[in-house]
This record gives sequence, structure tokens and C-alpha cells, in this order.
Amino acid sequence: MRPVHPTAGQQPVRIGARLRASRLAQGLTLEQLAAATQVTKGFLSRVERDDTQPSLTSLVQICEALSLPIGSLFEAPDVQRLSLDDAPRINMGGRGADERLVTPRSEERLQVIHSTLAPDADGGDELYTVNCSVEVLHLISGELTVSFNDRIEELVAGDTLTFPGNTPHNWRAGPRGATTVWTLVPAAWSGAG
Repeated sequence: MRPVHPTAGQQPVRIGARLRASRLAQGLTLEQLAAATQVTKGFLSRVERDDTQPSLTSLVQICEALSLPIGSLFEAPDVQRLSLDDAPRINMGGRGADERLVTPRSEERLQVIHSTLAPDADGGDELYTVNCSVEVLHLISGELTVSFNDRIEELVAGDTLTFPGNTPHNWRAGPRGATTVWTLVPAAWSGAG
């Protein structure tokens, strides 16, 4: 058997966007990072645009200044695709709602729920809260009334409503039904299954 000699790929490794995202997440300017790494602002800018590849020494300096494990730059991102038809049905307690969890059950950072609401569907008889910090409701189609202790919000297609998850609320779809996307941050529950 003949030995197989590995060859390097022809595509350059693109790490600039991850470095830039890490720098911006920490609120650092190019000037601040340049001062911390002893490289020029122009060089850092070219690295972030993937116009140049840093030496190993420079890359280590940059990663140390960003408290970023160097290996994380080369890990493949965890990308998961889920079609709406394959999304598991869940029951958030509403009546007349076909609710589907469109993010993986194991995702703990947030949850996205796609709801198809029958005409006059509602969230139940009482105001309720969800165990999360923030709820974001986006109305794709139809009309939706969201009730709070102190006010009522009338939403039309394209509207987005953001509020704390611990705020008592309820909802009712209009006479033609509605389609919504709820985002809960962080996830209200998680687990494989």
C-alpha cells in the first residue's frame, strides 16, 4: 500500500470575522487592540477583513488580548436546520394554536416558537407569564390583540412587540386567525427529546 501524503487545502482559512466579532463584543477599538498586541491598527484591520494571514506569533498575541482560545477560530460553527414541517408541536396553553418549536430543544440561549392561530384563538382565560427574561412577538400575518394589566396592544402584520417575560399578558387572534413567531430569551425550558 502506498502512503498518502496530505495536502493543504487551496482555500485560505477565514478567521477575520470571528476576531472582529470578539473585539466588538468586548467593546474594543482597533486602536486599543493594536496597543495591547504590539501590532498596527492597519494590520489588524487587514486581518479582520481576511486580506492577510497573521503569523502564528501575531495570532497568539491577538487571541490572548481578546481572551479568545485560538482553537475556537478554527472550529466549525454549530449550524442546525429544522424545517417547519419537522418542528415538534408544543403546547404553551393557548386555545386554537398550532405551536411548533423551531429551535433545537437543546438550545438554552433562546427559543423560537412558530404559531399558526385559528380565528379568535387565545392564550387562555387568565393573564400569564413565561419563565424568561425577554419575550419578542412578531406577527407575520393576521391581527393579534395582546393584553397586559395596564394596556392593550393591537398588532397588525409586520408588528413586533418586546416585553419582559415576567410581565403578565395574554393574547387573542383576530377573526381571520394569525401567524406569529415568539422568541423567548433565554429559553424557557430545554432538554433533548
